[in-house]
Amino acid sequence: MREPRLPLWSRPGYLIRRLHQIHCALFLEECKAFRLTPVQYGLLTALAFRGELDQGSLAEELGLDRTTAAEVLSRLEARGLVARKPNPRDRRARLARITRRGRSLTAAMFSGMQRAQDRMCAPLSQKERDVFMATLTRLIEANNEYGRGALRID
Repeated sequence: MREPRLPLWSRPGYLIRRLHQIHCALFLEECKAFRLTPVQYGLLTALAFRGELDQGSLAEELGLDRTTAAEVLSRLEARGLVARKPNPRDRRARLARITRRGRSLTAAMFSGMQRAQDRMCAPLSQKERDVFMATLTRLIEANNEYGRGALRID
C-alpha cells in the first residue's frame, strides 16, 4: 500500500518551486556545453530582442532585482557576450547590449533550450500546454507586484 502524499502536494507554491527545479535541471542538461544558466540565457534573449538597455530596464524585462541583473551582466560581460558603456543621457547608468559572440551563442543554444521546454511539458497535450501557459501568465500578471523584482508585463 502506498503512503499518502505529504500536504505539500496541495500547495501551489511548493509545486511551482519543484517544477522550477526540474526546468533548471533540464535546461542545464540540454545546454551544458554552453555554460549558461536559464537567467543568463533570458538576459541575452531580452537584449537580442530589445536592443540596448540600461540595467534597471533589463531587470524589469526579466523580473529581477537590480543587484542580480548587475551580477549577471558582469558575468556575461567577462565572457564577451555583453558589452556595456555609459548612458549618454544619464552618466550614472550604463547601457548593455548583446555582442556578436552573445548572439551566436544564444542562437546555438536555442534548440537545446527548446528541447528543455518540450521535455518539461511532454506529459501535456497541446491543449493542456496552451491552458497551462495561459494559467501561468494569468497568475503572474495578477500577482506581479509581489515579485522580488518588478516585471514589465505590457
